[in-house]
Amino acid sequence: MSTPAPTTPPVLVVGATGALGGQVVDELLKRGKPVRALVRPTSDAGKLEKKGVEIARGDMLDLDSLTAAMQGADAVITTAAGYTRGDKKANDIDTLGNANLAEAAHRTDVRRFVLTSILTSDQTPAVPHFWHKKLAEDKLEQLGVPFVALRPGAFLDQIATMAGDPLDKGWVMWMGKTDVPLTFVLTTDLAAYLAAAVDADVTPGERVDIGWDRPVSMREATRLISDRTGKTIKVRAVPPAITRAAGAVVGRFVPMVKDMAAMFGWFDTGRYVADTTRQTQLFGPAPTAEDAISRLTAELHTPRSR
Repeated sequence: MSTPAPTTPPVLVVGATGALGGQVVDELLKRGKPVRALVRPTSDAGKLEKKGVEIARGDMLDLDSLTAAMQGADAVITTAAGYTRGDKKANDIDTLGNANLAEAAHRTDVRRFVLTSILTSDQTPAVPHFWHKKLAEDKLEQLGVPFVALRPGAFLDQIATMAGDPLDKGWVMWMGKTDVPLTFVLTTDLAAYLAAAVDADVTPGERVDIGWDRPVSMREATRLISDRTGKTIKVRAVPPAITRAAGAVVGRFVPMVKDMAAMFGWFDTGRYVADTTRQTQLFGPAPTAEDAISRLTAELHTPRSR
């Protein structure tokens, strides 16, 4: 990786200790960008420090710490999501935390704010963690922060390994209809797009769908995995009625379950589909489903992913 000039303003990455954020850091460093990472006071930043990343200690629920972290930064990329953490602060992170990020960016006049949003977030008030991204977009717009929101589809690499390595098990878990096409992405591709978005030729306030050349159903996705590995990979699907029931009953006590059930219910409508026209203009042709799944199966074969 190239070593950036020390006088170049850094890009602040929020969520850098996570799977997506860590890959965003690597993509920025490849591009010669100096990186500053917002890391919670109790989190281990050793791996980031070894890469030459500047560490700013802070918390999304502490506005002053965010403002301090953004001072002198050229741009901000946030991949943070309370929903994926699933702890008691998840809702606060996705609401107050995102609002604090917008306010801190407004106060410090960052050149560009890159938000990791969610595909169709503006259509889904019944899916809380989707809708919170829409509200984050709105807050940035309200404050006049020059931002671009990338709206990726579902992360197939995360879904495929949700119940373990599908190549070992011979199956992938799904919660809903297996024959409804929807938009998927890979974490590695989104990380590259987020890093590129720092300098992309965009109009402030753009929302950009991110996906493959076409939507695919889970049944087609597993067929493609099978074709590329020579192994039979099946889908073990939880029927939609059971998913809805779990959301209604368990969701009364565990909000994340209700949220997840609503998300899979939205997937089943067939409306979770990206228009990749703008993605192609900004970042080049969208990956084909075949290419993306070939790369996914290659990753599954590496020791790191096991």
